[in-house]
Amino acid sequence: MFRRAFALLVLGAAAAAGADRETVEQIMARLAANQDRAESLRSAFVYDQELRMRFLRGDGRIAREEIRRYQVTPAEKGTVKQLVRFEGRYEKDGAMIAYSDPGFKYKDVDIDGELIDELARDLADDARSRDGIAANLFPLTTAEQRKYRFALKGTREYRGRSVYEIAFEPRRETWDEEQGAPWAGTILVDAADYQPVLVSSRLAKGIPLAVRTLLGTNLKGLGFQLRYERFDEGLWFPVSYGAEFEVKALFFYKRRIAFSMSNRGFRRARVDASITYEPPR
Repeated sequence: MFRRAFALLVLGAAAAAGADRETVEQIMARLAANQDRAESLRSAFVYDQELRMRFLRGDGRIAREEIRRYQVTPAEKGTVKQLVRFEGRYEKDGAMIAYSDPGFKYKDVDIDGELIDELARDLADDARSRDGIAANLFPLTTAEQRKYRFALKGTREYRGRSVYEIAFEPRRETWDEEQGAPWAGTILVDAADYQPVLVSSRLAKGIPLAVRTLLGTNLKGLGFQLRYERFDEGLWFPVSYGAEFEVKALFFYKRRIAFSMSNRGFRRARVDASITYEPPR
């Protein structure tokens, strides 16, 4: 009888241990479901958003930079962003000249002016995303996850919480610019809340050789990092988002681009309550 009881105890412990081990597919499925819930909870909050962009020439001198500050308000679908402050300046003949309107061009062919405005809209004002962050840069939702392959690397501590470390790469059959799945990288997933904590992505492949040869265009070091912060049970906000990369185009244009976005000053839209968050300096 003792042997039988001991065997049952061992089998029961093994089954419990197996039940505790989740597959990467289960973790990512729970994360995707929680993303929808978190977006719904975040829709009750107004917050302040700051967007900084800087273009550097090949010798390190500033060619152009902008700071845009918004108040972000939830809407029925997505968010409404109101520009509350804007600062811009560009370099000409060794002097930095200020301007006060987004989309400003100081000459007929102003590549910096066009590109910096496009980046602001494409990377931080996605109408399909409640936070404005370009949804196809990170495989967090169910739709985006279908395009990627995931591998669980293990668990570790990050900022005082236990997280799963998960690597991702595009599925071979979906690696296509039209499919929008060119990224690879890692996701840290909170082991208790199944929410993303830190997502780091990079281009899985470079710009095609034909494009580099014919157009003289290349991107070097392109990748993004997105960090979330927990404010309450089930309530996680993206608080910082950024990238730094190099662009070479049309054989004569070269820029080092730094892009960063931060969210802060979270407050309920209809209730007299607030959440205070200041990103680390």
